This record gives sequence, structure tokens and C-alpha cells, in this order.
Amino acid sequence: MAKLQDLPVLIVEFRDLAKEYLLQETVGQAKKLGRFAGFSLGAAALWSAAMILIGVAVMRGVVDALPNSPYWEALGYVIAFAVFVAIAAILVKAGPRPEPDDPTARTGGRP
Repeated sequence: MAKLQDLPVLIVEFRDLAKEYLLQETVGQAKKLGRFAGFSLGAAALWSAAMILIGVAVMRGVVDALPNSPYWEALGYVIAFAVFVAIAAILVKAGPRPEPDDPTARTGGRP
């Protein structure tokens, strides 16, 4: 049992331990989450830029492969758009699925 004169020391120790614990469990975790979110957003921006540039290159390649006419050029745009929609549909289908025991999986994302 602690003595009455030890109480101020125990309070200071408790305050220091609580402060250290809160920093470790909140600020440290928030820094990790921020770093992960920053890298994720950076990767998403790079992938988006790459997909736009690749898309423009593919579209220009299709348009240049067709005869030189406004109608053929329009057909090249339509073909490139159809290819991009098909690729997007394949990527969406191949994407991650929710876990079967996830309650939001049955309700379409609503809790």
C-alpha cells in the first residue's frame, strides 16, 4: 500500500506514463496512417497520369493506323473508347471482393 507522501510522485508517474502511452498509441499510429495515405495518394496520382498518357498514345496509334479522313478518325476515337471501357470493365471485375462474413457485403456497402 502506498503511503500518503508517495501520492504526488505516483501522480506524476501516472501522468508521464499516460502521456507516453497516448503519444505511442495515437500520434505514432496517426503518423503511420498519414505516411501510408500519402504514399497511396502519390501512387494513385502516378497511375492515373500513366493511364492517361498510355490511353492517348493508344488512341493516336489507332487513329494513325486508319486511313486519313475525318470519319476514319472519328472511328479511331470510338474504337479507342471501346477498348478503354472494356479494359475498365475487366479491371473492375478482377478487383477485390468483400469478405463473405462482412455484413456490408450483403447490403451493397450500406451498414
